[in-house]
Amino acid sequence: MSKVLSYISRYLLGFIFLCAGINGYFVIVELDPFIATSPEAMALFEFDYLLIVEKSLEVICGVLLLINRFVPLALAILSPIVANIFLLHIFLDHSLLLLAVALVIMQIYLLFYYRKNFIYLLEKRPF
Repeated sequence: MSKVLSYISRYLLGFIFLCAGINGYFVIVELDPFIATSPEAMALFEFDYLLIVEKSLEVICGVLLLINRFVPLALAILSPIVANIFLLHIFLDHSLLLLAVALVIMQIYLLFYYRKNFIYLLEKRPF
């Protein structure tokens, strides 16, 4: 059951970030995005290079999650992005709060599922 749930979470998270990243490129080149964007979120990206870096990371990590390669690395890169999305939708824009909560739940579950890959970051080693 946990393996099936990890597959579902990984594919959903990968698909969401791949679509959000591609949608962000539409905003960068000033085309109409295929998914509505939050005006509050876009106001935070005063400089285009921040949006380009974040959306590039979202696309790369979305693809990594979908093809099941370097999943712990993709989760580590996406963790601050997910936290930022969650906090933005709690404090500024409540329109996609349900999606933000779903992202946090899937991210936490996948971090727990791959916890053996992250435990080495927290262990104390002698010099």
